Amino acid sequence: MAIIVNLDVMMAKRKMSLNELSEKVNLSLSNLSILKTGKAKAIRFSTLEAICEALDCQPGELLEFSKD
Repeated sequence: MAIIVNLDVMMAKRKMSLNELSEKVNLSLSNLSILKTGKAKAIRFSTLEAICEALDCQPGELLEFSKD
């Protein structure tokens, strides 16, 4: 079982670069990149909230559950 992070999909839909998102949510490029590639082990709700606000989306649009 896995959690799939669709951050890159939402960024593409909003035509937002990683640099721009990084500035809006006040998170380092390296941390955003780890999240975007699905290598993150956890995410703070405050970070998730900031990303959702910046991308104008819901948490369910960023995170997806998949049975392997």
